[in-house]
Order: sequence, then structure tokens, then C-alpha cells
Amino acid sequence: MIGAAYLADTGFEAPLAEELALAGRSIAAWHGRLALSPEPPHPAIWALESWTAPVELPAPSVKAAADALRGIQRNWALYAAGHHRRAALIEARLPPVKARPLRFPEPAPTGHLGAWTLLAPDLLLASPSKTSPFVNGAVAFEEDRTGPPSRAYLKLWEALTRAGRWPAPGETCLDLGAAPGGWSWALARLGARVIAVDKAPLDPEVAALPNVEQRQESAFALDPREMPPVDWLFSDVICYPARLLALVRRWLEAGRARHVCCTIKYQGETDHAVTAEFAAIPGARLFHGAHNKHEAMFLLLGEG
Repeated sequence: MIGAAYLADTGFEAPLAEELALAGRSIAAWHGRLALSPEPPHPAIWALESWTAPVELPAPSVKAAADALRGIQRNWALYAAGHHRRAALIEARLPPVKARPLRFPEPAPTGHLGAWTLLAPDLLLASPSKTSPFVNGAVAFEEDRTGPPSRAYLKLWEALTRAGRWPAPGETCLDLGAAPGGWSWALARLGARVIAVDKAPLDPEVAALPNVEQRQESAFALDPREMPPVDWLFSDVICYPARLLALVRRWLEAGRARHVCCTIKYQGETDHAVTAEFAAIPGARLFHGAHNKHEAMFLLLGEG
């Protein structure tokens, strides 16, 4: 019996397996990037999505497989890890799922979506419910290939889309580790006032934006008790996770940031112990997104 399935991002199966083992969840088998577990579902930072109600269904024919899925619900997303031709024939008999790129800050889709895969030519695994509204847990955006100085803005867009919230015009954002300015660019486009902090200079076009103020200094040298309150604290600083945790705690203890969004960057092996300390902060949300490298996003949204 399969109690839950967890879909890892490409190349990040190992952190997911480690996380599940620490949570007391075993992996009976891997189906491509999909970890099949006999235990009930458990929150998993390193899964792009978790299949929370998987069932095995006989699929003696293409028609029978499609009929079985339609008999449960309308909308299904295929995870194709094998038997591609047969899976494509089954998918063609199902209502199409429109997975067009989002135009940020467009909200995430709200329609119900299940997930399925072919474990064998005559055996389906289908979960009517999953933790992500996106196909295979991966959100795609209409990218801007001319404005931002790097593609780092995409992981910020993904974090804010997952949160269902982003800075409003006129709100103040402190962007730590800002250079070359991908996040500052994205925040400024929302109409927010951005204070960009980094020892390195911003890209000149970002620095020239009227609502961006640059401070060339260390993010760790700032004393939040001496800073005016900000609506949002952002950080894409390259540092060890423990050092970022200390920085975040200083800002939370000072009460100077209403919302927090940070990238936890792992140096070498995944630091699950420090990640658990981030997760233990009341109200915290952590996830590894489709636009992240070996890193996790930390979100903490306050009131208002």
C-alpha cells in the first residue's frame, strides 16, 4: 500500500529522502523523481508537491484508465516517469489542463487538480488531492529577459505567489544581499520603496530606479533596533544557514519587520537541523521551489 507520494525537484532526491527519514517516513520505491511511501503524508520541504491520497487503479486499457480517472474527478495532471506513449494516450482522453505561464503578480490557480502516473502499463497511481495547484508542483512565469540583471527574481516571484501575497505600492522593503539587484528590481516594479543593502554595487539600471535606495554595507552590520520599521524584510544573502537564522531572529526580536522572506542557502550538505529551527518559528513556511538551487525559502507573514 502507498500512503503518500512526494515529488522531488530534479537533482534533489537526496535532500527529500533525508528529510523523510528524519520525519520517520520510509521510501518503499522511487518512480522517477516520485518517492513512494507506505506511511501517511507528512509535510516535506524538499517535495515540489506531495500526493496526499494516492490509490492504485488497474489500467487494462487506455480507455479503462481514462474512465477510471474521470470517474473520480475532472482535472488531472500527469507525471510521466515511464511508459510515455501509453501515458500520452491516456492523457489525451482526459480534459486538458491549461498550465500557461503566470504573469506575476497574477494569483496562483484555485481549481482543484489531482495527479497521476503509470507505475506499469496496466497500473495507475492516482491521487485526487495534492499540495500544489501547479502541474508537477512547478510554477512557470512569463519571464522578463531584458529588465532584471539576473534570474534570481524568479524564485522571489515563486515565493510570493505561493504565499498569495506581495508588497503593495508604497510599502517599504529592505532587500539584504541585494546585488546585482534582481529582487530589488522585482520589488520596485510592484511600486514598493526598496532599500537595497549589499557591499557590492547594484546593476546601474536597478540603482537608477526612482524607488530604489542603495546602501553599500554589510547586511549583518545593520542593527535592527536602530532601523525604522519596514513592511518586508527580504534576504538572498549568501551565508551559512545558522548565520541567516541568527540574523532573522534579531529582526524578529526587534519587531522591525512585518513580513519576512529569505533564501536559506546550503553550503555543501543540507543542514536539516538548522532548517528545523527555521520551521519551528511560529507561523513559518518553508519550501524548496522549482526556481531554487540548493536552497529553501523561508516565509513569515504578519498581520495586515
